[in-house]
Amino acid sequence: MTNTALASGGPAFEALTLGLGGEIFAIDASIVHEILDLVSVTEVPGARDFVGGLINVRGKVVPVADLRLKFGMEQTPPTLDTRVVVVEIDLDGEITVVGLLADKVFEVTEIGRASIESTPDIGMKWRADFIKGIGKRGTDFIVIPDIVRLFTAD
Repeated sequence: MTNTALASGGPAFEALTLGLGGEIFAIDASIVHEILDLVSVTEVPGARDFVGGLINVRGKVVPVADLRLKFGMEQTPPTLDTRVVVVEIDLDGEITVVGLLADKVFEVTEIGRASIESTPDIGMKWRADFIKGIGKRGTDFIVIPDIVRLFTAD
């Protein structure tokens, strides 16, 4: 889904909203496999810098991406609200299961595609190249990351 596809109007989509660095992020709820309390993450020597390690999800080894690292945010220790959101994404035609470390999970909500705008070129405090767009819900801005790009871009 590109910025154009997001902002093309049409129906709303269901999104899981997450807290990350004091901001609200949203990912397409259709890719969410499950939400886990923070579990023991096994570090992997030589892994990419944003990969926090591996977890076991129902007998399957799943890499966990630290979204704070990927977006260039300040690192903070996990809290009781920290969650691992397990998603299934299509990486080059292969369905891959990955975990996303989030500060908090809020709710599933509808975001109108017409309310989504392109990411501004200036003024972003994180890596804008990993953002599909910015949605608006009331007075809140909701950052919509490009989950596939998070894992395929350097």
